[in-house]
Amino acid sequence: MVRITVFGESLVDLVATPDGRHFRADPGGSPANVAVGLGRMGVSVTLATGLGDDAFGRLVAARLVASGVTVEAQPAPFTGLAIVSVDGAGVPSYDFALSWEPAAPVLPPDTAVLHTGSLAAALPPGDRSAEAAMAGARATAIVTYDPNIRPALLGDRTSERRRVERQVALSDVVKASDEDLGWLYPGADPVGIARAWQRSGPALVVLTRGPGGCVAVTAAEQIHRPAPAVEVVDTVGAGDAFMSGLLSGLLAAGLLDPGRRAELGRADRALLSGPLTRAVTAAAITCARAGADPPTALELEDAGRRTPAEPFASFPPTRKSGT
Repeated sequence: MVRITVFGESLVDLVATPDGRHFRADPGGSPANVAVGLGRMGVSVTLATGLGDDAFGRLVAARLVASGVTVEAQPAPFTGLAIVSVDGAGVPSYDFALSWEPAAPVLPPDTAVLHTGSLAAALPPGDRSAEAAMAGARATAIVTYDPNIRPALLGDRTSERRRVERQVALSDVVKASDEDLGWLYPGADPVGIARAWQRSGPALVVLTRGPGGCVAVTAAEQIHRPAPAVEVVDTVGAGDAFMSGLLSGLLAAGLLDPGRRAELGRADRALLSGPLTRAVTAAAITCARAGADPPTALELEDAGRRTPAEPFASFPPTRKSGT
């Protein structure tokens, strides 16, 4: 079985109650969430990350292992925290306390895909390690990337746009949200930016649009996939679940073979229909329950049997106590 190696931050989401006085501790971090989603979907996955020797680090590690993720953790001064406030529409905002100073990972020899992004590819000095890993992996692996923009932690817009464009050009598959592109390119057409990114190097760029579904851009065509109806609890981790679903779907379709980059770049509606449907379904299930709680392979299979008009609602949590 081929392996996906994820390089990036792990942290704990402290999710505020409506009164803002109490917090629930949920393991998170965008790359860690992607790894958890892949593990639950039956993919062989390693997370190269940094963790502190503390209670939060043990909480994060327990969740990863319970989800089938192999953890390669470099020591960090402390485990990062994200303080999450969710508005009345279920949309989160974040404040962070982080330490991210890892060396570039040594990839397991069976790695066919390297995924990175979010704060791991943005915050110095770890951003240099992420870019070194991306550049070094291209000879033997497919590189996938999600910028997952967090404006509160970033520099000026022009510098961040240059960084993201440089990292996009190092990638084979890129996923970004219309919120990401709205911050990077105010007033620009997000689909037009996705097309420009695809021409800069990636074989596939996927733009997520919340309830509007997603748009995939390859050299062959542009494909829209609608989002399933969902009764939203919150949208925490939905983009990460989408990424896990997309990667697991592309892997199942044989499109993440480093020797088939050209085929991925020419992928059409027939080839991408399954992976895109899997991605929007994974995101919908995650929106139907609290926190970053991506679905299992069995839940995705069960969801595939629902009627299109039936909304996703009331999914019980996958997490067990302490994971």
